Amino acid sequence: MKKTFIVLFLSFFIGCFSQKIELKSVTDSSQIFKGQIAGIPITMQLNYAGIADCSLYQYFVDGWYYYDKYQKKIPLTGVYDYGKLSLYNFGTQQKLNSQKLKEQITSPQKMEKTNELAQALNPKEYILFDRDYTKKSIISGSFHLGKKVQPAELLTENNMIYRYNNYLSLPNNKKINTFDFINQAGGNELISYTSGENGNRVLLYFEHTSNFNACGRCGASEGEKGYRILYFTKDWNFKNYEEFLTESCLESIYDTSKIKSKDRKTIQYKVGKSASSPPYTFTVDIKNSSIVRSK
Repeated sequence: MKKTFIVLFLSFFIGCFSQKIELKSVTDSSQIFKGQIAGIPITMQLNYAGIADCSLYQYFVDGWYYYDKYQKKIPLTGVYDYGKLSLYNFGTQQKLNSQKLKEQITSPQKMEKTNELAQALNPKEYILFDRDYTKKSIISGSFHLGKKVQPAELLTENNMIYRYNNYLSLPNNKKINTFDFINQAGGNELISYTSGENGNRVLLYFEHTSNFNACGRCGASEGEKGYRILYFTKDWNFKNYEEFLTESCLESIYDTSKIKSKDRKTIQYKVGKSASSPPYTFTVDIKNSSIVRSK
């Protein structure tokens, strides 16, 4: 009986600590949402259909929705505009008018007039969604058919169609996405991970754009670069994270010097004075998944 217990315990111990931590990058260009129109359940799929001008916060979408009871797909076309969704069905003229609408939206200013431009094409029905920060996990909007207007909802906290996901697979069959708790830019690379008395740490290196709007501030720059340490409990529940920049257009951090140790276990960065902070140094300990900052 004692031998059986020992074998089982060792199997459990090895199983827990042999699970690898992995990071997988997945770029989504399509999303499926659940929601409702006038209280009736619906399913909606929207696909990224190209950028309108120079901002990845503003792009065309195509797709469909159906009432869950009938599952007859109704085509949609429209735009995603900084969290707002404007979706249209033009009936028998869907393909023709969808193209006409896209051809007219050539700038951020035109994007703001999407509904005005669409109405000139006589949509059979349309749905408008706006961010409603008073309701968690729900994006509210309105459904328009003729002169009738009904409430509409998407059961999600984020209605972005195009997404840079970085999925981090953790022990105990846990998985988190940096898109949900760090930022939406992705670009993370797994460097190392370690466990300590106070919990677990994961060290990431990142490179990503400074601004999804290529025409905006820092949109055409070399982007943001640096390290992040993610902190977890012993059971791998996420706690918080720290960020250490080596290059940044947004923070005016340039010409950072880099020194690797002979054993390549540590890397020291000397960051010059920036718009927001005096010069400082930080050392990345790759083996221990830690970073120490000093003056």
